Amino acid sequence: MSSILVKDYMQGNVQAIPADASVREVVEHLLKWNVTGAPVVDSAMRVIGFVSEQDCMKEMLNSAFYAENSASVTNIMRRDVLSVTPDTSILEIAETMLGNKPKNYPVIEHGKLVGLINRRYILQALKQHSGSYFSPARERPPFSVAQHPVR
Repeated sequence: MSSILVKDYMQGNVQAIPADASVREVVEHLLKWNVTGAPVVDSAMRVIGFVSEQDCMKEMLNSAFYAENSASVTNIMRRDVLSVTPDTSILEIAETMLGNKPKNYPVIEHGKLVGLINRRYILQALKQHSGSYFSPARERPPFSVAQHPVR
């Protein structure tokens, strides 16, 4: 497989969350853009955290139970964000994701957010560059549901 890089497959128009957003605003953002999470950035577009649907769901349940106002995204975001550069190998990220690693990685260049790469983009890259892996000689029959008698 030839070298395939993040910069060739990343989402460049990232809908980042500003650090002063409330959890309610984050939820609206995630739903509007149909994404499972987003990087949180400061005013200089430096990534300071990452927030996911799961983070928001937990906070919204707590807010509803205790009848509190929506917290700030900085109270619920993860601060230990794994990121990559545009020149990171897709294969390297794919191998990392085989473990229990994040599904989304902010792409950072010169300290600033320039994109986002996730499992879907990585699958697209691997499929496009798999060459002989998906050749007819190695293809398997389509998936089917086997019926077994009940005993």
